[in-house]
Amino acid sequence: MPAQYTMARFWRCALQVNPSGYQARYRGSDHGLSEADYNQQLLDQCFARGIRVVGLADHGNVDALDGLRNFLEPQGIVVFPGFEIASSEKIHMVCLFPEGTTRDQLNRYLGKLDLTQVQDTVAPSRKTCLDLAQTIFDLGGFWYAAHMTGSNGLLRLNQDGGGLSHVWKDEMLVKAGQIPGPTTDLPVNYRDIILNRNPDYRRVHPIAVLNAKDVAKPEDLAVPGATCWIKMTRPGFEGFVTAFKDPESRIRLGQLPEAHYSRIEQINFHGGYLDGIAIALSAHLNTVIGGRGTGKSTLIECLRYALDLPPRAATARRQHEDIVKANLGAGGRIELSICSHAQNGRGYLISRRYGEPPVVKDDDGQMSTLQPHDLLPRIEIYGQNEIFELARDPASQTAILNRFMPSGIALTGELHAVGRRLAENREKLLAAARQKDDLQAQVARLPKLMEQVQQFQSLGLEDKLALVPKLERERQLSLRASEEMDRVAEGLSVLEGNLPDTAFLSEKALEGMPHADILGRIRHALDTLRTQIAQQLVNLRTLHGESNVAIRAQQTELNARLAEESASLEKVFANLPAFAGKPGRDVGRAYQELLREIETIRPGEARMATVDRLLEELEAQRRNLLDEFAQVRDRRSDELRTAVKKLNRKLDGKLRLNLKIGGQRRALKELLLQLPGLGEKKLAWIDQSSDELTIPALVKAIREGESALKTLTYDWGMQNSVVEALARLDRGRVLELEEIDLQDRILIELNVAHQGEIFKPLDQLSTGQQCTAILHLLLLDNDDPLIMDQPEDNLDNAFIAERIVTQLREAKTERQFLFATHNANIPVFGDAEWIGIFSASEAQAQMSPDAQGSIDVPQIRERVANILEGGREAFSQRKEKYGF
Repeated sequence: MPAQYTMARFWRCALQVNPSGYQARYRGSDHGLSEADYNQQLLDQCFARGIRVVGLADHGNVDALDGLRNFLEPQGIVVFPGFEIASSEKIHMVCLFPEGTTRDQLNRYLGKLDLTQVQDTVAPSRKTCLDLAQTIFDLGGFWYAAHMTGSNGLLRLNQDGGGLSHVWKDEMLVKAGQIPGPTTDLPVNYRDIILNRNPDYRRVHPIAVLNAKDVAKPEDLAVPGATCWIKMTRPGFEGFVTAFKDPESRIRLGQLPEAHYSRIEQINFHGGYLDGIAIALSAHLNTVIGGRGTGKSTLIECLRYALDLPPRAATARRQHEDIVKANLGAGGRIELSICSHAQNGRGYLISRRYGEPPVVKDDDGQMSTLQPHDLLPRIEIYGQNEIFELARDPASQTAILNRFMPSGIALTGELHAVGRRLAENREKLLAAARQKDDLQAQVARLPKLMEQVQQFQSLGLEDKLALVPKLERERQLSLRASEEMDRVAEGLSVLEGNLPDTAFLSEKALEGMPHADILGRIRHALDTLRTQIAQQLVNLRTLHGESNVAIRAQQTELNARLAEESASLEKVFANLPAFAGKPGRDVGRAYQELLREIETIRPGEARMATVDRLLEELEAQRRNLLDEFAQVRDRRSDELRTAVKKLNRKLDGKLRLNLKIGGQRRALKELLLQLPGLGEKKLAWIDQSSDELTIPALVKAIREGESALKTLTYDWGMQNSVVEALARLDRGRVLELEEIDLQDRILIELNVAHQGEIFKPLDQLSTGQQCTAILHLLLLDNDDPLIMDQPEDNLDNAFIAERIVTQLREAKTERQFLFATHNANIPVFGDAEWIGIFSASEAQAQMSPDAQGSIDVPQIRERVANILEGGREAFSQRKEKYGF
């Protein structure tokens, strides 16, 4: 048993155990065990089954009680002493009393029950069931209707025409009853009564049902239906009785379901304002309370810091940094023990010291390469007023729905990948277009240059300088040879960088693999390929080097020859007669430069065709990428449609969702706002236009020109200045526009009626109603925790109690929640398994173990009522449940 009890958890309880002599006395047979052996085997069964609470209930007799109790209690088993009796209607009742109630007290209690035959312990009382019930409660005990489906059970007697429906429907005195197994195994007539479906036995609140069995021999404890689970902070009678006032939350039959979701299990602070605070969280609903300024928000922001999840908004981020620095600075650190669903339920320790990155260790204490976001990829943390900000951000609202999409993360990754490829394609397209423009500009000069050549030729220089164009062509061919050699060298480097790497098939990697021999042969084949290609690469590099040497030698000789020819030309130039007042030498050199320029440009004519082919390929690639982009978006929309249908079923009567394809248009507006002369007012048409506004339609109109854009002004409401600005868009902007992803938008409507249905759109709701709508979504399916600071901010108390807490009670069995709150409805109505109460003394936060627990602990209950806003009111609404 743990030394400290700081959270409510389910304890396994056997609530109808009998002492050693019961078998022989009432069953007519002997189990063959001495009292000592019986007690020991009973204890062994308790340990084997994890039973921590035992109710002793012999028929009308407590004489043998102490022998068993004194054996169990020193071993950590909590014992509720009591007895079983029958009412005048012969309804069997198991009556249990607080641990520590003595045998003499119990005998005095039996004396007040008006039993007809004291010596006959199974004889009924003269009192009715309800009279006995009142007496038991007055004595500080608790009773439940034993084996209700048996011959002397409350259900059987009712169904046999006993006229006992008034007993069943008395909610003040009839709290609980025992059935032999799960509710689903009951006959329909019994099941309808227990589930409150039979109008003749209708109760305001269904009766609490439990599993128990008349344990007469130790092995009876192993029988299904012999035990049940009761949620208590510390196993004890007060917590036990409290559980039956909220059985929906606190009583479970059969086996407890395993928690297949992530959890923060332990939080420890070292240094700073929260120094020394240690918290063991429940896997379900956790709430932090305390006066203002005691540390609630500090705890949430420090959790953010440890998990490296700062707020998105700049203002909230600065506030977060200030809080963390003020409360965790100067060497403080926080440690979190977590269980990660993303890592198949493994445990990890996350530690972060102020000013340093988080450190992650696995459950063996070894440093891990994983980061907090790898362990809790979908954890959600919201500080004060962040829900309000979320209610105003359509993109964030749609993002919430990603968790309901089987391929949500994968589709987002695909879209980003296609988007990157589109951006790369755009850069290549623009570069190729610029190259084509440059080539066209150069080639466009050729006619003028050729005309100048003709002028020189008309001077009779063509024959005298016939060698000049040939020499210039040779120079260009030599340069082209060097380019070819460079391309070969680059190709060899690329090949070398892509040789097979077989590290992934190492001996260690294959150790224990069932088909390691086959994988080993694959590795051998890859190694052989790598070795042989590497050998060939050596040969190819040698060949390349030898060829390079040979080519350079020839180029050296060519350059020498060209130099000689140039020198000879200088003599020719010198002998040229003067033309138009210019020396012949200058005329010859001008002619030579003109021909050199022509020869430099002439290859551009051939490259134009190559660039045109490249542009065609890039444009075809872009068309395919845009089609792929559209297909992925369509798949995302299809999954969102399915998710919306699923959510509408889950949120029936609370929230209604509709999907607007391409409804998020902020990205389009942000791009157009970069254009001169376009402001928010001129771009209002983007949000106001019909569903027909799509990126492909807009791009098509832009490419077709201003007249096509003007045809859209009526449908989309564009001003003429916008049409003119769009018509002037350069090619790069149009391509950017083409890549915009107008994500789908979720249109949210909240049922604002307390009874019936009146749905209103999100933009027509008050701030509190908007936040309520968002909270409905946040509380739904997620394998990682939801952590919130004061979720009740801006919320209406009625919505919290009627809507949010109801949904929270359902969700907390499949997800962990941690709320810092001032509102009593969340821990009280939500039946929080852990409530931590902050206080402050001398600039230091405090939360001792006795300030942690659940509402079944009297001191926790009292402090909740005193601290929380509306606390007493919340308790008064549950007076029956909590005793106020």
